[in-house]
Amino acid sequence: MSGDFYDTLETRSTDEREAAQMEALSAQVALAKDKTAYFGRLLADVDPGAITSRTALAALPVTRKGDLLDLQKSTPPFGGMTTVAPNGLARLYMSPGPIYDAEGPESDPWRFARTLYAAGFRKGEILHNCFSYHLTPAGMMVDSAARAIGCAVFPGGVGNTDMQVQAAADLKPAGYGGTPSFLKIILEKARGLGADISSMRKGLVGGEALPPSLRKELSALGCDVLQCYGTADLGLVAYESPALEGMILDEGVIVEIVRPGTGDPVADGEVGEIVVTSLNQCYPLIRFGTGDMSAVLAGASPCGRTNRRIKGWMGRADQTTKVKGMFVHPGQVAEVLKRHPEIAKGRLVVTGRTGEDVMTLHCETTEGGDGLADAISTSLQTITKLRGTVTLVPEGSLANDGKVIEDARNYD
Repeated sequence: MSGDFYDTLETRSTDEREAAQMEALSAQVALAKDKTAYFGRLLADVDPGAITSRTALAALPVTRKGDLLDLQKSTPPFGGMTTVAPNGLARLYMSPGPIYDAEGPESDPWRFARTLYAAGFRKGEILHNCFSYHLTPAGMMVDSAARAIGCAVFPGGVGNTDMQVQAAADLKPAGYGGTPSFLKIILEKARGLGADISSMRKGLVGGEALPPSLRKELSALGCDVLQCYGTADLGLVAYESPALEGMILDEGVIVEIVRPGTGDPVADGEVGEIVVTSLNQCYPLIRFGTGDMSAVLAGASPCGRTNRRIKGWMGRADQTTKVKGMFVHPGQVAEVLKRHPEIAKGRLVVTGRTGEDVMTLHCETTEGGDGLADAISTSLQTITKLRGTVTLVPEGSLANDGKVIEDARNYD
């Protein structure tokens, strides 16, 4: 840890990183297959030695976050996905659902030191940590990262605003960790009480949206923040740097962007679901669908970090909706498109008033004719068990927002 970068991994060449990650990928697939019950079953017919490219990775099945609840109920507590027994872990957590999360014994098991360092935290400083320490891992994600850097931590947690302000005034922390909305509450409370917490000039925020207006408000109140993106299952996935141009992928994960409802990678720049393969040795998640959407941002960050970037959080990938009392899933729309290679892209739009649902599948294609539209309509009915119309549109007509199903009904 020195200078602007946490380590040399952040500035290695693209080719060097890709070679190292693909070598690690093959080993990780072998570990997951050999040491976990779940992936042992899921990858039973997979040769780990052949998984040495992104193309090979894309052929493996996706396990989505929405699957965890049922998997963990059938094989408690972690769905057969950890390489060690629960009593061999450092900490065990419970997220809403409930979904249980595993923490290994490493000094920075969630790899959050990288994002704290990018946000400006250095050895010898004090971090005022207001991520929750209760049940979920957020508080310890940042706490262990700060300790790995060499920072002292005040474990503020959530709530008790007056006491948080008093602690910040007395302890003079260099910065804050927590949600941006709670930081605003603390800063405004301090201003109202006349408390001097001007030492808190930087922050790492996450757990909720950070619109530009809120970032600007926090800066005006004296604290400049950077945000990170991570999950309780995976740890850090991506983070901002001072360049403020997209979010740089963490070095300990392999990220794909796939079409919602499928495992098919989309072209760089196209919005899709974030699918992550973690190199975590205790909890080796292979092609884990987060349910969050983003897109790859072209080029490298001006800050000098060379890893790929994503545009940040761009909504949820699970667009399942009810039409005439029946669920329609993004995967069903994807199946319709696969049956007709003439379609470049599709979006199912549901309109009408409540109880009068109308489905229209908009399909980008260079080909036309009633015959194609009729064939697609037949496939739509066969797969969804619902009637719908088909509209053929020119390629490039549909918005690049990752939506496969759009609910445009009038609920008045």
